[in-house]
Amino acid sequence: MSTAKDEIEIEDEFVADDGEESDAPVENAKTNLTKRRIIDNYLEERRLQKQLNDYDFDL
Repeated sequence: MSTAKDEIEIEDEFVADDGEESDAPVENAKTNLTKRRIIDNYLEERRLQKQLNDYDFDL
């Protein structure tokens, strides 16, 4: 367990490269968001299907 007296080293000189690599995280985020939406839609569909199956039509 760390204590409050521990020092955290921070690199002061951070230089971002302006190459094609800067576009990769954006594409990755879009892909992850798309996958997440697909999963959410699938789970919502399953939840609604379960509610439909559990519904008592003999009201």
